[in-house]
Amino acid sequence: MSFATLMVCMRVDRPNAGLLAVVRDVAERFGSTVIGIAVKQVSSHAYIRGAGPCEPHQYGLRKFAERAAAAEDEFRKALASVDNLEWRTQMTFGPAYEHVANEARIADLVIAPVDGREKLFSPSGQVEIGDLVKSVGRPVLAAPTETTGLPFGQALVLWKETRQTRRAVADALPLLKATKRVDVIEIVEASAIEESRRRVGDVGAWLARHGVEANCSAQVGRGSECDQLRAKAEDLRTDLIVAGAYSHSRLREWAFGDTRDLLSRVRRCVLASH
Repeated sequence: MSFATLMVCMRVDRPNAGLLAVVRDVAERFGSTVIGIAVKQVSSHAYIRGAGPCEPHQYGLRKFAERAAAAEDEFRKALASVDNLEWRTQMTFGPAYEHVANEARIADLVIAPVDGREKLFSPSGQVEIGDLVKSVGRPVLAAPTETTGLPFGQALVLWKETRQTRRAVADALPLLKATKRVDVIEIVEASAIEESRRRVGDVGAWLARHGVEANCSAQVGRGSECDQLRAKAEDLRTDLIVAGAYSHSRLREWAFGDTRDLLSRVRRCVLASH
């Protein structure tokens, strides 16, 4: 199992340097083809602002085309060392994440930017990563905007006894095999610590059979789970976090506990599967 094809969700309203640094590291490690995609949903307000019925829509198309062209130029320059590059762009009346999810039929891994400082409901009309993770049917590697790449030094698997976590760890195998050190941790109540040790021991045995030696531990939860995980990630100097993703509500939250909170505080690359 490898990542023969990566799909990268480009932002057209800001630079993508951190995102593309991660893409370059992954593509060079696995010899991947990289498909860049820029998608924006047509704003429903566009038809209200202009004088004529078509003018705002045409103006929005022109602006998007200009920004997408600039994003493509950034994409190709940043990934000049990658042999196979493709580019796709689309302005859509439906949600941007739905278009990306459909296009991702060609990809093994989708890489998307995440900014923990953004509001839950983004007015940009671009891909919302929470919706993307839930709908794409592929693992998603979320790259914080301030990251400088993915050096494959340390990975941290956040274990929960859920279908989503099992899927995420299986999807992450190529990355885990390429990483120098892998830790598996489950945070539980004190009464469940022995059963948790048995679970993470099983995870470690499964990983070992796939050529990944992991340090597995069960820890008693103390205070905020997010803060405890952040401290662990900082102690280990973690480059990559692997976790399951699941819906909390109709407010587009997606998380292992609260992923949006974790991403905004830990600011590490996170591979999530739903």
